[in-house]
This record gives sequence, C-alpha cells and structure tokens, in this order.
Amino acid sequence: MTDQRFNPLAADRRWQDAWASTDSFRADRHPDRPAAYVLEMFPYPSGRIHMGHVRNYTMGDVIARYKAMTGHAVLHPMGWDAFGMPAENAAMENNVHPGDWTRQNIAAMRAQLKRLGLAIDWSRELATCDPEYYGHEQALFLDLMAAGLVTRKESYVNWDPVDMTVLANEQVIDGRGWRSGAVIERRKLSQWFLKITDFAEELLDGLSDLSGWPDKVKLMQENWIGKSQGLEFRFAFPAGSAMEDVAVFTTRPDTLFGASFVAVAPDHPLAESLSANAPELASFIARCRASGTAQAELDTAEKLGFDTGLSVEHPLDPNWHLPVWVVNYVLMDYGTGAIFGCPAHDQRDLDFARKYALPVIRVVADGEASDAHFTGDTAYVGPGAIVNSHFLNGMSVDAAKAAIIAKAEAEGWGTSKTTWRLRDWGVSRQRYWGTPIPVVHCDSCGIVPVPKDQLPVVLPEDVTFDFPGNPLDRHPSWKHVPCPQCGEPARRETDTLDTFVNSSWYFLRFASQPSDAPFKRDEVARWLPVSQYIGGVEHAILHLLYARFWTRALAKIGLIDVKEPFANLFTQGMVTHETYKNPDSSPITINGDPITINGDPIFIGSPWLSPDEVDHRDGKVFSKVSDAEVEVGRIEKMSKSKKNVVDPDAIIDQYGADAVRWFMLSDSPPERDLLWSESGIEGCWRFVQRLWRIATAPRSARGGARDLALDKAAHKTIAGVTADIDALAFNKAVAKIYSLANILEKAAPSASRDDATRIMVLLVAPMLPHLAEEIWGTWGETGLIADAPWPVADPALLVEDEVTIAIQVMGKLRCTITVAKGMDKAALEALALANDTVQRLLNGASPKRVVVVPDRLVNIVL
Repeated sequence: MTDQRFNPLAADRRWQDAWASTDSFRADRHPDRPAAYVLEMFPYPSGRIHMGHVRNYTMGDVIARYKAMTGHAVLHPMGWDAFGMPAENAAMENNVHPGDWTRQNIAAMRAQLKRLGLAIDWSRELATCDPEYYGHEQALFLDLMAAGLVTRKESYVNWDPVDMTVLANEQVIDGRGWRSGAVIERRKLSQWFLKITDFAEELLDGLSDLSGWPDKVKLMQENWIGKSQGLEFRFAFPAGSAMEDVAVFTTRPDTLFGASFVAVAPDHPLAESLSANAPELASFIARCRASGTAQAELDTAEKLGFDTGLSVEHPLDPNWHLPVWVVNYVLMDYGTGAIFGCPAHDQRDLDFARKYALPVIRVVADGEASDAHFTGDTAYVGPGAIVNSHFLNGMSVDAAKAAIIAKAEAEGWGTSKTTWRLRDWGVSRQRYWGTPIPVVHCDSCGIVPVPKDQLPVVLPEDVTFDFPGNPLDRHPSWKHVPCPQCGEPARRETDTLDTFVNSSWYFLRFASQPSDAPFKRDEVARWLPVSQYIGGVEHAILHLLYARFWTRALAKIGLIDVKEPFANLFTQGMVTHETYKNPDSSPITINGDPITINGDPIFIGSPWLSPDEVDHRDGKVFSKVSDAEVEVGRIEKMSKSKKNVVDPDAIIDQYGADAVRWFMLSDSPPERDLLWSESGIEGCWRFVQRLWRIATAPRSARGGARDLALDKAAHKTIAGVTADIDALAFNKAVAKIYSLANILEKAAPSASRDDATRIMVLLVAPMLPHLAEEIWGTWGETGLIADAPWPVADPALLVEDEVTIAIQVMGKLRCTITVAKGMDKAALEALALANDTVQRLLNGASPKRVVVVPDRLVNIVL
C-alpha cells in the first residue's frame, strides 16, 4: 500500500473544475435516457449554509449521481427562495437595499455549496427575486384569476403593528409577531385569496396515491385539510324574539344532551349587533381582536367570555334554554362562527365552563363512570356508551350521531353536512420585498389585470426603509399609473404575494426556462413529477400543500398535465450539537430582578459559547477565554441563538468535502437527527484515507485462481448498497462498504481483489465523488467515474451455498455447524451426533429421537 496520503483539498478543486469544464451535470446531456428529477427544497439566502443544508444536499446528491450511473438523464437543479421579510429587516438594520443584501448572500452560499462537489446543473439556477422569474409568476397569477381561482375579500388577519404587515397564523407565537415580538392585533382588511378550498376534496383524496410519501406527512396534511362530517342546525330564540336563529355546525351531535351554553365568535353578526348598544360587550370584543387568529393559539389561551343575557331553545326540548355567550376561542372563519358547548367532552368548553361556573353534564360513559355530574378538569373525549341522553342512552357514539342527524332531518331542524378546516389562502402581504400583485385599481373600471405584455411589474429600486411599513405605499411615483382599460389615472396594487407562492411552482421552472412562458408543457411532462424530493418535515403542511394546489390548479386550467408535483418525498432529520453555557455571562438586573425583552432575560455577553470557544480536557469542558469550567447543556438543533453551530467551510478546509459528506451519510438513519461530533468527522477522514490506501495498493498480475469468497462478498455488497440507496438507507449502505473495506484490507493480491476494489470505488462514487475520481484517474481509467456505469451484481454470486444449522439438545441451543445448503436429513443427523459438544452431552447414551429441519436445525431428544 502507498504511504502517500490522499490530499482532499487539492482533489476537491481539481475534480470540481473538471466537472464544470465538461458540463458533467447538465440535464440535457442525454435526451434519450429515462428521466430522473432529484430535488432538495431550495434554500433561503441567509448568507451562510449550515450543516442542515449540507446533510440535505448531500443526500440528494448521492441520489442524483447514483441515478446518472444507473443510466438516467438527471435533472438536479439549485435556486434561491429569495423574497421575504429577513431581507427587509436587514435593509432597515444595516441601511442596505434588500436586493443587494440578497444577491450578496446568494453569491456567498453558491460558493459554499460548490465546495461540497454537488452534481448540480447550475445552468438552471434561479432566484425568485429576479424579475424574469416573478414576471412569469405574475402571468400565472393572472391565469388563475381569469379561471376564477383568485378572489379579493375582507377578512380578519393577524396584524403586526411594528412590522406593519399581515402575518400567517404560523408566524404568531404566543400572541406575538415572530420577528418583532409585538402583540398581534386582529384587523379586517381587503386581502387577495387563492381559492384552495375548491380543491379540498381532491387534495385530500390525492394523498392516497402518494405511496412514496411518509405516512406522518400525509396525516399532517389530512388533518390540516380537516374534512369533518356532522350536523348543521339552528338554535332558535324563544317565541316573540326578533333575533335571528343562531346557526351551529357540530361533529358531535351525539353530545347535544350535554350542552350547557351556546358560544359565538366576537365577529359574529349577533355579537356585533348587540355591541352597538352595549359598551362593555364592545370593549370585550376589542380585547378579543387584540389577539391573533390562529385556532391553535386560541385553544391554549385563557378562555374568556361575555354573557349576553340572552338564551336560546334547545332543539330537542323547547323548554330547555341555553345561555348565549360571546367567547374568545371561537373564530368566525371556522364553521358558522358559533358552537354549542358540551364541557364534559370538549377541553376548551370545559375550561370555559369551570371558569364561569356553567353546568358540566356527562353524556358519554367513561368506563363505569356514567353519572351526570362530571368532575375533574380533563374532558373525556374517548369512546363509550351514551348516557343521560333520553332516547340515545346505550347507543355507541357513532350510532348516536347517526340517530340525531336522522331525527334532525326528519323533523326539519337540521341537515347532515360536510365542512373543511382548510381555508382559502390569503396571499396579500404589506411588504416591499415580494412579487408585486399584477392588478391596477381604477375608480371607474374597478380592479383591472395588468396586460401580460406589460409584465413583469418590476419592483422599484429607489425605496427607503426609514420607518416600518410598505415602501410601495410611500413611493412617489411607482403606484401611480394609467388604467390599462380606460387610460384614466389609477393605482397599482401595493400588496405583494406571500413568499409561499414563489415556492409553489419553482420546480416547474427548473424543468424548462423559456423566455416567453413560465415553462414548456412537454418539458414539464418529461421531468415531472419530481422523482425524489427532500426537505425538512417543518414544510410538511404549508409548502407541500400549496405546491400540490398550484400543480392541480395549473392542470385544471390546461397549462400542464401532471397533478401531483412530487412522486416521492423524504424528510430528513436535523443536525444537532451540544450546547455550552457561558460561565462568564450573567443576566442584567435592576434591584435583583432580571431585565427582559419579550420574557427573555438580557445578558452581559452571550449566555452561550460556540464549539470553537471551548476546550475539552479530561472529560470536562472549559472556556477558552477564562478557563472556567463550562456547563454542557442539552443537545439541540444547531442554531445561531444557542451558538452550537459548526461552520461547514472550516470543516471542509480541515478535512475535505468527502469526509463531511461521509459523516452526513454514515452516522445515523437519514430520517433521524444527526449528532455532530469532532470524533465522528475525524473518523470519517480516517476512512477516506483508508479507502485511498486500499485502492492504490499494488495490483495483481491478473493471473491465478479466483477467490470465490471475495467475489461473493463484492457482489453481495453491490446488491446491498443498490437496495439501500434505492431505499434512502444511506447509513446501511455505508455499513456494507465498511464491511467490504475490512475484507479487502486483509485480502491477498489477486484478480478478485482488484475487481472487488474497483467495485467498491464505483459504489462510493456518489458518496465520495472527489476521492473516487482521484482513484479513477490514478488507475488510468477513461473518462470520469461520474459517467461510469453502476456495477451490476451477478445473480450466481448472490446464491447462498452454505447455511448455518442450529444444534439443540432438549430444545436448548448448544452449538452451530456450517454445512452445504440442501444437505439431506440423514447426513445432517450424522454430523450433529458426531459433534464434540453433542458427544459430551450424550455421555455415551443414545438419543430417544432426533428432529431434523433441513437448512435450519437439528434437535436431539434424550
């Protein structure tokens, strides 16, 4: 074996240059091959890649390279999800234009990603902030608008009074804006919506066809779409009242006899009508509107209510009256904006009833507990027999639901109905750094689409961020344009599109990039659906659901033929690291009380240390600054806030790209979190060097007998690694390569060893591409290993011709023997009885009986 070490940094540069100069990864190189589209969720250009990026893109790269070696034309592109609030925040904080900040970050991150040696077709690179991209997006928006899939209406939204923009429910954390920390207000604004609800049924049904998606992701989408079947009915006010009935939808009509109140949303017409002459109610409604609109947040917030003093009749007993409350945990946008409260069997209702001393009546038995008086503070939501419910008593929950619905329909006071949790997608954002919505507001003509020959509507460059709010509203000229229809003075729409719109069709633009259209239909048909999509599970609902909606919507209006964008989905785990608490940091206090911002204490110095700021000695951790011992915190996802990040560039500088890639693949199942460790990356570097030594050892003279055991080991490794990569079980593939390397290291020079070494290098080529190319070149092979065919296992060498037989005495395992597969019973019995261990146990006695199961076991009965 050679004493010369593999030089990863030199090899990295050399082979990355070689791939670039030969356009090795252009998707259009092999138009006659079957298509394979490998895509990782494109990154936001924050300025630096992190280890989560490295893991994500390494996995995708292995698949892309493997697909190319197995005879596919591979599309493996990269782009940038470049619009959004962080760029505007940087503009405000650093006095820099969002476009400049974004493009500088893209350049930095592109350079970092290229250092990993990714097999990317960089000719298809795109950024969603480029007018070329978002101009086509505007055209698609107008197509959807013409098809009736875009609407504008008033809606209650989460309003951040500091950032002065609408926030999605997911951006409201504990009632505060995710970035500003400001208390969110509820405002009614005119907003643009995409009618995703028109596709609710098919988006739900389509999940059953996505066999290549994780079940957990499909379940999350199913719950988000939220198909519910139940009863819609009305609570009537007593005779003589001028009030309109209160419509209610419930999925639990079986619990009607447990009702103790009726609750309406603060924005319900009844509440608004009553508040006109009730200042206290108006004040309560104003307090409710100061909170966000996320149902999940309201479910966990303190339950608050206002007793209107009114009551309604129970539909099953007109003499039974229920009080009507206005409550903070019911939203007008969900159902009818009104519910009946059954506290014993709904946790929100129970919390409310306990707070306001309302009745709590059990109507579903919990085991043997069937008395009407319900105790405790945890609602019972499980199965059971119906109790305390007159004619429903003794029925199951499902039977009672059916009985109530049948009675309601027969008597004319209610109907069976299906409702959806899914709401239309509000896409208006009061921001500058986003896709301008391509419409004009005219006093005479109303809302007028911008003609397509005037697209793109380009963002103005000369904007200021002197104070919060949308700079487009303040721009002196941009929004003032003539109406495209009548020519009179009009106003551009100043709202921009939600950035989720940008990521809902980018995979189509990757497939083809004509200048005069968003994509080519035939190219979309060639590449889509994406063969393998990879990204974090945090995008399981919104991004993936919106992308599915856009694809189906574009298919519905005849622009494409595919309905589901991603055939196979994989959600990788996070990269984690220890956290280190800074012993030299302390909270700032006044009179002994810590000063906080949004509940978080302010520290003198960072409360955390980075891995570069600590030393590990004698099993302990010390600060490099003060040498004080450091408390090791929890293992958490790498994050800037906890400073437990590892810089990929620094690691590549030290160990090379292949060692980093190998670590990302080898140390944990890819769907689980990966704990970064210095010892782990050092071990990967050592293995890279070990493979180099094995592959560059002196080769045989190609004569002599074959080593059948080594041939079998090599071909079993081919079969195993192939199956593992197909299953995205990269860590298992790595383990099999380790095993083959162990065998090769001990093998004597032979033609079999040379062939097995060649096989091993081909198998690691998608994972360790720089090393593999360097070895390939050292061997004098023709062309690049990236273009070499994947090895194929010889079926004859996969056949097992030996088996291990368990030898039992009185049913207990005593030893094993290895024999030829298919040996007959008599020969197996003779070998077992002749075994030294068995002879000692028999001690001269003859067995009463010998049970032989061919190829499995022999059991000797004494």
